[in-house]
Amino acid sequence: MFYFFLFIFLFLCVILSITVLMQDSKSSGLGESFGGDSSNSLFGTSTAEVLKKFTYYLMFFFVLFAIIISLWTSNLAQANQNQIYKEHVGEL
Repeated sequence: MFYFFLFIFLFLCVILSITVLMQDSKSSGLGESFGGDSSNSLFGTSTAEVLKKFTYYLMFFFVLFAIIISLWTSNLAQANQNQIYKEHVGEL
């Protein structure tokens, strides 16, 4: 289950990076370099708004998964430390 969450987190990283690079900047962004024009966009003239909303949702899930994985790994490390401690104390 942990590796599934890790895979989803890495997938979100890639998708979020691509989405941020596709957005318009002061120099028209990466979308312009693919030959795209703002008038010929897939979602019409409101492409910038769609990408902003999509980026916000991705950002929310990215932060959520980062917190979940962080807490999960700290709990795994704590459980591992407790097990090592019990084994060491048992030898004495």
